[in-house]
Amino acid sequence: MSNDSYILTSSCPNRPGIVAAVARLLFENGGNIQEAHQYDDIESNQFFARIRFNFMDGAIEPFEQAFAPLANELQMRWTLRARSQKMRVLIMTSRSDHCLADLLYRWRIGELAIDLAGIVSNHPRETYLHHDLTGIAFDYLPVTAQTKAQQEAEVWKIIQERNVDLVILARYMQILSNDLSTKLAGRCINIHHSFLPGFKGARPYHQAHSRGVKLIGATAHYVTADLDEGPIIEQDVERISHQDRPDDLVRKGRDIERRVLGRAVFWHTEGRVIPNGVKTVVFRD
Repeated sequence: MSNDSYILTSSCPNRPGIVAAVARLLFENGGNIQEAHQYDDIESNQFFARIRFNFMDGAIEPFEQAFAPLANELQMRWTLRARSQKMRVLIMTSRSDHCLADLLYRWRIGELAIDLAGIVSNHPRETYLHHDLTGIAFDYLPVTAQTKAQQEAEVWKIIQERNVDLVILARYMQILSNDLSTKLAGRCINIHHSFLPGFKGARPYHQAHSRGVKLIGATAHYVTADLDEGPIIEQDVERISHQDRPDDLVRKGRDIERRVLGRAVFWHTEGRVIPNGVKTVVFRD
């Protein structure tokens, strides 16, 4: 049996026999299903699946060639990759570095099986002297309203030259243009400091405090041209009370943001997130 494991994700119009057809094709090509998830969305009449498999006696190339005609017949959108093939990830950040620190920690201990393509920031490297950035490509790309187009052109050049699969906005406090957002559709994750929809704009925790809220939260979502309206991947909340001051909310908010973003990135890189229009299907581990 091969030790290599593969992940097949798919979505298509729902109809009887999809699971049977895919499973039969895997069997006929020596495939061994190790993990399988499926979901029928009644509202959109779409079928979603994630299958992790290896081979008892076979190889990926013959299966892929045999699968393509079936996928075409089923009008299927699908991806297939080796689990050992790490995604190339670019992290973009600003002065608030708690999400950056958490992602670097998860990467270093192997919790996130990614290949770090570098860090891009609109603040200089000296901002992060308390982080160990040894061996990590760091690009300082300051931006103003007048230089935004040129700055984003540099970002896009980095993405292309380093074969980046996923961009993470780890509290990157700049709004991406419609052009760059469109180019990164489905492969750019943002962490928003609110349980969307919620308090937008500056000083969200101060707004929440002034309204006497009892829950604060964070939202990880895919970036689209519609600001903070992209498909949601993960959310979490924490209960607060009248005793909590704005600084307490900021502190608790940082914790929520870290864990929500970490989970969203992990699920994306594991092929557990499948787009479903303005929503997502997330097959949690």
